[in-house]
Amino acid sequence: MRSDTLLEELGVNGLGEVDEPAFSGLAERHRRELHVHCYRMLGSFEDAEDTVQETFLRAWRRRDTFEGRSTFRAWLYRIATNACLDLLAKRRPEPATGGEVRWLQPYPDRLLDELPTGDTDDPETVAVARETIELAYVVAVQHLAPRPRAVLILRDVLGWPAKDVAELLGDSVNSVNSALQRARAGMRQHLPAERQDWTGGEDDAGTRELVRRFSDLSVASDVDGIAAMLRDDVRCSMPPTPGLYVGRDAVVNDWKEDGFESMTGLRAVPTSVNRQPAVAFYQWHEREGAYLPLTIDALRISGGAITEIVTFHADRFPRLGLPERLPADGTGQERHEQPQ
Repeated sequence: MRSDTLLEELGVNGLGEVDEPAFSGLAERHRRELHVHCYRMLGSFEDAEDTVQETFLRAWRRRDTFEGRSTFRAWLYRIATNACLDLLAKRRPEPATGGEVRWLQPYPDRLLDELPTGDTDDPETVAVARETIELAYVVAVQHLAPRPRAVLILRDVLGWPAKDVAELLGDSVNSVNSALQRARAGMRQHLPAERQDWTGGEDDAGTRELVRRFSDLSVASDVDGIAAMLRDDVRCSMPPTPGLYVGRDAVVNDWKEDGFESMTGLRAVPTSVNRQPAVAFYQWHEREGAYLPLTIDALRISGGAITEIVTFHADRFPRLGLPERLPADGTGQERHEQPQ
């Protein structure tokens, strides 16, 4: 929405004349896309929520500075980006290292569905929106220094001109272009060489069948069966628990050391996060008479094999809209499911 249209709609000559409810109504239209932008910058769903709230507070306090040279939406993005940079300087002065991001949190697909559709007929636009929210991309971004990170997201994801990014950051166009090249090089270090290797790909029958098999084998605690589904260079992490395991043998050995083979009373619920297939696991608790949240496995699948598993703790279930418990299956007993 252009600034003149915005002000005409409100019947005022400037944002300084807008009352708080009207201003909040305008800002709320952009909440979800701003939240996703902050999530890409920060890697944390909760930090992104805090930053969007800070963005709206700053926007209201600085409404007199809106000069109409850009859209109201672009103005909010400027404020949100600076709020992210301020938070990064305060909470995480150093970027991630070693391939893992301990503050990483999943983003529920049901909330991504709230994003403005825009030009959905453009395949490249659709691909960029999907691929840049996947966990592999978000993790790689967290390894960049904050300012190059902002440049990369503003230029490559949002498609901002270099001069607009330079103005936002108080830098020169040459500096922005240089930062973009460094950021792209940094991303190549943390992503597989080919795009099709790191994107989760489209939802198809083969992927759904693989996820079903993974769910069944997990419920049966069949480690060897799951191992056969893993690519040789599979990666496995469990933020915020430290540790990144790379390679089938390392991943399987970690599962066995943690006693995964002896787990019983599991149930699996298919879901999706970050435009990737995921499985929520519940475990039977006799005292509660129900299955309670255990973990969520987000899967990256390529070439018919699992190439990455990111496991999140039970505290993520509410954010993902998952049930807080599952009832017994009618017999009052836990159900022991077996792979087919």
